[in-house]
Amino acid sequence: MNLVLRDATATDMAALLAIYSHHVVHGFGTFDEVPPPLNEMRDKWRGVVASGLPWLVAEAEGAVVGYAYASIFRPRTGYRYSVEDSVYVRDDQRGRGVGAQLLKCLIPRCEAVGVRQVIAVIGDSKNTGSIALHRNAGFDHAGTIKGVGFKLGRWVDIVMMQRALNGGDESLPPVNGAWTLA
Repeated sequence: MNLVLRDATATDMAALLAIYSHHVVHGFGTFDEVPPPLNEMRDKWRGVVASGLPWLVAEAEGAVVGYAYASIFRPRTGYRYSVEDSVYVRDDQRGRGVGAQLLKCLIPRCEAVGVRQVIAVIGDSKNTGSIALHRNAGFDHAGTIKGVGFKLGRWVDIVMMQRALNGGDESLPPVNGAWTLA
């Protein structure tokens, strides 16, 4: 598949919301149970971009088929060098390498702004596709939190995976790092 990967724009939000909404209604990759309104998706995108983090879109034949972004892992300043990645692929394009290409592009973009840890919070320990996607991208299993969510009539685990960038925790970050919450 010939994919074009690029930064997301405001005009992509309706297509991204359609992809996300499918996962909200049918899957466990998010614990949202009701699709958000379009303005909430736009606000989330604006917040990610304003923080200096990447939000990418994958296009095939002019149509948006997936997206990935890095967001602030936790709001407290002590977490300022850690991000959470999110990868969503249009349902009819899953298993075709879209997520792998998005993640492959997202990781160096995070590294370039000084991120030290990328955390994947994967909904459902049975989500073998997302777990394999992250493992193949160099993430290590960091733990499983059992039955932390309840969705679609069952208890759902989250799998935590982690990938160190820029030396991870082996050295101190620069005093005036390129990317911080502060």
